[in-house]
Amino acid sequence: MNTTAEELRAERERMVEEQLAGRGIADGRVLAAMRRLPREAFIDEAQRIHAYEDRPLSIGAGQTISQPWMVARMLELAHLDGSERVLEIGAGSGYATALLVELASEVFAVERLAPLASAARTRLRALGHDCEIGVFDGTEGWSEHAPYDAILVAAGAPSVPPMLVNQLADGGRLVIPVGPRGDQRLAVITRNGGEHHLAWDTACTFVDLVGRHGWGGPGPARA
Repeated sequence: MNTTAEELRAERERMVEEQLAGRGIADGRVLAAMRRLPREAFIDEAQRIHAYEDRPLSIGAGQTISQPWMVARMLELAHLDGSERVLEIGAGSGYATALLVELASEVFAVERLAPLASAARTRLRALGHDCEIGVFDGTEGWSEHAPYDAILVAAGAPSVPPMLVNQLADGGRLVIPVGPRGDQRLAVITRNGGEHHLAWDTACTFVDLVGRHGWGGPGPARA
């Protein structure tokens, strides 16, 4: 059964009110951005009917678009006011990337799988969103554009990649799922001068962060 644009808008509003605000997401800017952005634009046609269910959806290549509540919580933990330079690791479909473009001043993203990066660029351009997406090992960060006021990682790591911490600006925040497969939590690392403060947030399950400082060996080299 085809889902109309009007039905999808109603589902998006219901998602924001019930799944996000109704479950504790309180950042008004995050809620407004997720109310505006069509999640169905970042998944294939066959899955449009599931666009606003609070669960991950496949985007191919063994990767997923994260559940809306988890995306919202990570954005909320980043404490964005619109002035920040942000790095996203694991652009995937481009959904969270597009939200970051709406919530921050400058956004750079890394995606290790070239076909996903290409598709994400196409979707972002179609929505009028400007963001540079690099294709290489995201666990190394993107030093050319550092430091960052926030770094968000959309894949789970066995430990916090040191290169990402080193690329935070003073006062910057790194939000990343950390822990063994199937038993992860969101970690929030805040940089204060030469010191770093670690706080733990909600339990979660993400696909593997693959790379030199994640699961497995080095990711793809830069072109």
